[in-house]
This record gives sequence, C-alpha cells and structure tokens, in this order.
Amino acid sequence: MRGILASFITIALTGLALGEVLGQEPKPDTSRGDRMRDDYFRKQVEAISRQQLVGVKSKEDWEARKPELRRQFLDMLGLWPLPARTDLKATVTRTIDHGDVVVENLHFQSVPGLYVTANLYRPKKVEGKLPAILYVCGHATSVIDGVAYGSKVPYQRHPMWFAQNGYVALVVDTLQYGEIEGIHHGLYRHGMWWWQTLGYTPAGIETWNGMRAFDYLQSRPEVDPKRLGVTGRSGGGAMSWFLMAADERVGAAVPVAGLADLQGHVLESQGALKRGAVQGHCDCMYFVNTYRWDFETLIALCAPRPVLLGNSDDDDIFPVDGYRRPFAKAKAVYDLYGAGDKLQLLETKGKHVDTPELRKGAFEWMNRHLRNDTKPIDDPAPTLLEAKQLQVYDRPPIDATNKIIHELFRRPARPELPQVPDVVQAWWPAQRERWLTELRDKCFRGWPTKPADLAVKPVETITADGVTLRAWDFVSEEGVELRVWLTTAEKTEKPSLIVLDVLDEPAWEKWCAGLGPKFGKSLTPLREVPRDDATFEQNRRAMEKFGWAFAAVAPRGVGPTRWTDATPHTLRRFNLLGQTLAGQQVWDVRRAIATLGHVDGFAGVPRWLQGKGQAAGLALYAGLFEADVARFDLWNLPGSHAEGPTFLNVRTILDMPQALALLAPRKVLLYVEKKEDLTAWDWPMQLQERLGIKFVQPRVVGK
Repeated sequence: MRGILASFITIALTGLALGEVLGQEPKPDTSRGDRMRDDYFRKQVEAISRQQLVGVKSKEDWEARKPELRRQFLDMLGLWPLPARTDLKATVTRTIDHGDVVVENLHFQSVPGLYVTANLYRPKKVEGKLPAILYVCGHATSVIDGVAYGSKVPYQRHPMWFAQNGYVALVVDTLQYGEIEGIHHGLYRHGMWWWQTLGYTPAGIETWNGMRAFDYLQSRPEVDPKRLGVTGRSGGGAMSWFLMAADERVGAAVPVAGLADLQGHVLESQGALKRGAVQGHCDCMYFVNTYRWDFETLIALCAPRPVLLGNSDDDDIFPVDGYRRPFAKAKAVYDLYGAGDKLQLLETKGKHVDTPELRKGAFEWMNRHLRNDTKPIDDPAPTLLEAKQLQVYDRPPIDATNKIIHELFRRPARPELPQVPDVVQAWWPAQRERWLTELRDKCFRGWPTKPADLAVKPVETITADGVTLRAWDFVSEEGVELRVWLTTAEKTEKPSLIVLDVLDEPAWEKWCAGLGPKFGKSLTPLREVPRDDATFEQNRRAMEKFGWAFAAVAPRGVGPTRWTDATPHTLRRFNLLGQTLAGQQVWDVRRAIATLGHVDGFAGVPRWLQGKGQAAGLALYAGLFEADVARFDLWNLPGSHAEGPTFLNVRTILDMPQALALLAPRKVLLYVEKKEDLTAWDWPMQLQERLGIKFVQPRVVGK
C-alpha cells in the first residue's frame, strides 16, 4: 500500500508540471523583469559602496584591518592559503644583443607544469644593483602564420625603455595570450560557470604568476630586491593593482586603464557600452567578490606605497567617473599616513590606447620612487625586435598544463565519511554546523543580513471548475517583488499539506498550462495559456481527495519576472556583487516559504518542497535554511555543483551529495532516471546507514 500511495503522490505532485503549452504564443513582455533586475543591481551597488572603508578614522584603524583584508583579497583570488613556492625551474632559452640592451628569452614554472614565458630586458653594462620592473600585459598578442609569440611582443616598448634607462625589466605573457594559450574567458564566452563553484578566476593565476615573477627578479644578481615596481595597461593595469595589493614587496606601481568601481562595471559606461563596463572585460579582470568589496578597498590596500593611476578620458571600458570615485575615496586612507602625494591620478586625452603621455607619466613615476630621480624625461620610440626574436620556445614542453590549468588550480573539497558508526554519530552534528556556517559565509554572503518586511499582499482569489487559486505578492529583498500561488480544491478551506513547487522557465510554462486561461489574470497577466484539461482534472481530484494544496514560486528571472536577455554579462554582474543568480533564487524560495507561513488560514500547515533539475537544487538549499520544511521531492537533482546550480565557492566546502545529507533527518524522495544514477548519492546513503536513520528514499522513474 505504501509503495502504491508513494507512486500516486508522485503523479499528483508533478501533475501541474505535465501539460505542454499549446500553439504559438506571442513574445512575452519582459519589461517588468528588466526593470526589477536593473533596480536591484543599482541598490546592491549602492549598498556595497556605502560599507567600504566605514569606521576608518586613523592610520591605526587601517593598520588593524589590513591583515584580514589582505587575506580576504587573496582568498577571493583563490590564493589563500598561498600555493607552495616550488622550484621555478627558470630557464633562459635565448639571449639577444640589442645594442645597449640585452634581452633574455626565458620561462619559469609558477606551479609545476604551469609555464610562464617572458622576456627579461637589462642594460648591457650593469653597475651595482638595479631597480626592477615587472611589466604585466593586457589583452594583445602576436600571432603570425598560426604561431603565437605572446602578449609580450606588442608591449615590448615599455620594458625596452626601462632597460635603456637603468632598470631590469621583466615582461611576462598572460595565460590567455601566451605562447601556450590558456583560457581567460570561461564565463565570458565558454559557459564554464563551474569556475564560480570553485571560487576560480584567471585573475588568481595571473596574480600568482606575477608574484612568482618577483621571486625570479629577486633571484637575479643585477636586481636590488628592495626596489621593485609593477606596471601594465588594460588587463595589465588591473593586474598591477592586484599585485600591489597582494604583494608588499612591490614598492611602486603604475596601473594604466585597469580600474573602475562597481558602479562603472555593473551600471554605467560610456561610448558603445550602455549596460556596464563588465561586458567589455574578460574574467581575468575580476576577483570572486565573496566579501563584497568595491574597488576603493583594493586601492587602499596599497597605502602608503606610491601608486599612479593612469587613464584616458574617453575610454569605453574604464569610464571616467568609474575610476575617479574610488580614487577619491582611497585617497583619504593615504592621507591618514600623511602620504596623499603618493596616490596620484594621471588623466590624459584619448580612448583606450597606449598614449605617449601615459607612458611618460609611468616612466617618471618609477624614476621618482625607485631611483629618487625627479628629472622630466621624453618618450623616444625605441627600436623594437621582431616577434620571432622574442619567442621562448621552438617547441612547447610536453608537460605544460597551461591549457587546462583552470581545471587544476582550484581543487574541489573531497569530504571523507568516517567508517565507524560510533565515530560518525559523534562527528556528524559538529560537521553539519561547520558546513552550514561556511555556506552562509562563503556562498550566500550576498543574502540580506536584515531581511526586509515580507509585505505580503493578497492579489487574487479565483475559483473556476472546482479549483481555487490564491496569489500573494511579497518582497524577497529590496528591489525584488515576487508572487507565490496556491491552489486547493474549491471546498477546501484549510489544506492538510502545502507542496511548494520551485519553478524554472519550462516548469513555469507547464504550471500555467496545468491551470489555463481562467486563472491567467493571476498567473501571467501578459498572455493566456491554453489549458491542459487532463492535467487540470488529475490535480483537481488529488487536491479534493487528500485536502492538499499545490503552491508554486517562480524565483527572480523566471516567468513573470523573466528578462529580455540572460547573457553571460548579466549573470557575471551577480558575481561582481558577491552573488550568483542561483544563490539569490534560493533566497527567493526561502521567502516564499516564509510567505506561506504568514498568510491567514495557511499558517502552521505542513510544507513540502519539490523541484526538478536545477530547481531541485534550489529547493534543497532553501530547505537547508528553513527548518520547518518537512519533506523534499527532488527530481533529477544534479550529482555535482559542476553541473549546477551555481553558488560561489560551494565546491571548496562540499558538493551536492553532502548538501543532500545536510537535510537529515527530514525525509527526501530522490527521483532518478535510471538505477546507475544512484551511485552519485553513495555518500548520503552511507551516512544514513552509519547514523542508523533512513531519510533518503531513492526512486527510479525512467523507463
């Protein structure tokens, strides 16, 4: 009898998701969703900006905060704790005599197998220890007849000038545009959203490569290890900031065209980019913003060391106000040190190009702070080398991991389950609390710390053909207003159970089809969907017989709040706010659960959660933080967060099997397509065996 009833419940619970939308529908109006999304982004940017540098009143205040902020910054780059400083295995493959300059083509391994190709420029005649400059490249490269010569080729005029003027200068290729090309554009272009689940960003690779480049420079006999500087433009400008903030060995920096605040990246730009500068930048420009920083905090971490911020005033991807605002805020921290003159802004005319004025400013800044030389200089055009001359490899090393380093640099957690039942029973309660705390801190830090008033408002009550549908609007968080729906049989005043279905876009369409146009005013005021009569009748009978209520919530970006576009750049904006869309959708589901507990006549009614695919993951995580959800029906739940849903850093803590285990001892019906799919869930199945409880009940529902 139990098995038959379970099968019947399964059919009933999913009945509202079985109908297909009939006929050709007009294109939906997405203006409401677009307005809500953009208003939400604006409010979030404002909230993050307000909390930066708050309470810093003295140098002592800032000095007390700096160690933790630097740790946070390294963590957001995927560099905490720092990787081991393994043998660089630095190798010079060729030396070029170029008049008064010697150029060495070389490579080193920042971690075993990750090869960094570089050119080192030094004066032919070296007297004493020289200051050294690391030049980090932007997004340019040299490819001739299909051969990549690296980003170091188009930027060579910078290290050439430094070497001609008494410096040792090392220019390193980027991962994306080196002689062995890796990937910067995992989110931007390739749909590798699993990067976010590991807290991975190519900015971490580039920062680590730069830190190891300083290790190499300090090993050189010509270099004064206490006089190190960094500069670069565009992507190299961003990396100059990152290295200055991350590595206190850097004595001076000139980041050029490499910084804008969140308002510039998320909300505004100039020229052709109207939806925020983020759409003009690859993933290496950003740390994973777990701790919800704005960029003035990054600048302030450099204080009181000398930094010249260079930019052109007509730069599409680094808007003027976007760098002026954080510059002005961080200047106050420099002033606390009495070092206001060590943070300066050089703003020149022009677009996103390497101008003579910017080069001249960079050269003079380094002379002043690394050589105590304040004389003005000119910017002669040095004689440049051919791309082939600067090539490091005739043939790339066979053990290079550059092309797959994004799969290796950040490893997922592999939680081990103790084998002895008595040990498990003592271990599990504390481990569960640790994981929940880490999830709040590292994955869902973007959730409101002080939830807004739900402001529950009844919208519609519609009765037709023996079914009553009620709808309530509620506030999920500031700027996000959603709706939850609940259906009962017409004569049911208070249901015995509420089953809340978490909807993605296909499930939303099917939910609408399961009710039809008589309820369309509440479901989707923008259009009417033909009813699937068989599904409607099946669910009406189930609700009438068992006294159940079927509820549904469409999180932000789904159904009535869908967006015109869900481009990678739209989704990347969430990352810049220390969030993911999926993470905030979990919050929406939590708030829908709370709403159903507040409405008159339905408070105290037991609640179940269900969802399919990615939505099953949203339901699972919402239930983790809503203890009064009694049961979960999870259909085709992804076996790993590598497949989704995407939450920041989640796989550095646990993966989906451990998340499922956190629901214990509440009942979970886990539906899979085939028996082999059950192997993904060995971890929670073994846990329940060792705890002596049974909370996961698998069901194979495929043919």
